[in-house]
Amino acid sequence: MDLPQNAFKRALKTARPQIGLWSSLSSNYTVEVIAGAGFDWILLDMEHSPNDLESLLAQLQAAAPYPTTPIVRVPWNDMVTIKRVLDLGAQSLLVPYVSTPEEARNAVAYTRYPPAGGRGVAGTTRASRFGRIPGYAKKAHEEICVLVQVETKSGLDNLEAICAVEGVDGVFIGPADLHASMGYPGETANPAVLPLIEEAMRRIRRAGSAPGYLSPVEADARKMLAAGALFVAVGADVGILARGAEALCAKFKETAK
Repeated sequence: MDLPQNAFKRALKTARPQIGLWSSLSSNYTVEVIAGAGFDWILLDMEHSPNDLESLLAQLQAAAPYPTTPIVRVPWNDMVTIKRVLDLGAQSLLVPYVSTPEEARNAVAYTRYPPAGGRGVAGTTRASRFGRIPGYAKKAHEEICVLVQVETKSGLDNLEAICAVEGVDGVFIGPADLHASMGYPGETANPAVLPLIEEAMRRIRRAGSAPGYLSPVEADARKMLAAGALFVAVGADVGILARGAEALCAKFKETAK
């Protein structure tokens, strides 16, 4: 049995833009619905959602029959959590709150088996198809995609150094926390910050890495793609459900008056 190829990682290496959708509803049923919608990738969120390892496993299984790539945002840059998520079979990770090259190096090391890193070794995990992939421990890193999330002013200042860390495949700019870090909590498109994010897309590309972003605002998402972003989430399942339900309700409440 061969190691599954990571289509998303390959697309980033050839600079093919990947359009994605954020998923925070923490439901395998929801993931199965959106996995067939045609997105290149789906972000399965463990940082700001009630996901746990068992619900994540069910979501990975739900996405498996579809060509979309599941990317798991782990709750923190933590060796134990990253090990367990990788053992479940996730091949692409988004690691939040990375602000220094050292933190980026740690994120990469947690995805590598010794001697290259500190990932704990287990022989019969879902990642190795329960021991059916020969030499899994020696080649797993080839298909693991490490994305780090820069979401502070210090992270922006260290952007090129973070991009230069070997094993970092992409750098995602987190708009909400970055705005908060710069004194604009609760905002995601302040005119004082948005141009810095747009320039960050260019900086990341110039540094030889793949830039990423999330915005449900079409104009902002297109602006980041034009600036060189290679993986952009253009919406979120929670937002689609909430805003769609509100719009439908308002449409009929208005006509009922």
